[in-house]
Amino acid sequence: MTTVAVPQVPARLGRFVLRMFRPHVYATYGLLWVLALESSAVAATGTPWRPSGATWLRVVSVVLALLFLRMLDEQKDLAYDRVHHPDRPLVTGAVTTAELRGAMAVLTALVTGLSAALSAAAVWLILAALAYGLFLALLERLSSAVRDRRLLNLAVTYPVQVLLGAYVYGSLVAAGTAPADWRGPVLLALCAGVFLHFEFARKTAWQAPPGVHLYSADLGPRGSAAVTAACAAVAVGCELPLLAPHGPLTLLPCLAAVLPAWGTRRFLTAGRGAWPVPLAMGFIVVTYLALIARAVLLP
Repeated sequence: MTTVAVPQVPARLGRFVLRMFRPHVYATYGLLWVLALESSAVAATGTPWRPSGATWLRVVSVVLALLFLRMLDEQKDLAYDRVHHPDRPLVTGAVTTAELRGAMAVLTALVTGLSAALSAAAVWLILAALAYGLFLALLERLSSAVRDRRLLNLAVTYPVQVLLGAYVYGSLVAAGTAPADWRGPVLLALCAGVFLHFEFARKTAWQAPPGVHLYSADLGPRGSAAVTAACAAVAVGCELPLLAPHGPLTLLPCLAAVLPAWGTRRFLTAGRGAWPVPLAMGFIVVTYLALIARAVLLP
């Protein structure tokens, strides 16, 4: 059992965050996701959007919740990492389970406090997302099917992202900033399409390297490519009813569809290698930036 002096813990956790929760990736994703979701919710009512103090509370809460979930993933993947990723911090002892759990308790207190500044509904929604993450850790421990079957695992684990999206939209509804109508589910479906396009793209290849779990191993390369492209199509399709009433600016977010179309063509034409992941990542960035820009520029 590793014994660590208390003054060393913050530095050890900081090194863990920099390596396993790269701020320029995870924090940027959380930032763009929340801003795109909030701005689109407001713009769908025909009102130009500007960020407020509440906006930044939502951003910080979601990023901290993503960090909580990343710390949880590190613990539930420990057995797999011992075999396939022996250099991971938890495997090497660079950080301990006790340190991660202590940090998760602090993160829970922080997101509860930040969300309380928004509304009571926001507190319950963010805690529901964290609680679902904990439930998943237990479920994967008890069920080898959930743990080892990639498509089943995705179906069971993805709802935590939906709950975080519901936290953002639900807190807007509680504040009277967004309506509690059909636009909420459509916006959440849009974000799901954007994220799942990237998720399938990064695990789609013509050949699966040893020890690497790919969706294309279950669906076949062409089947996985079809699902990857379909997720992007769902995202673009959800944009249209939300943006259609507001003139030429409607087309701005839809321009991002060029990236998944290009990625699909490159993957299928090559007949070897992996999906061009930078194009899938670009689809996230361009879609969310376009949604934000449209909401700001709305007359």
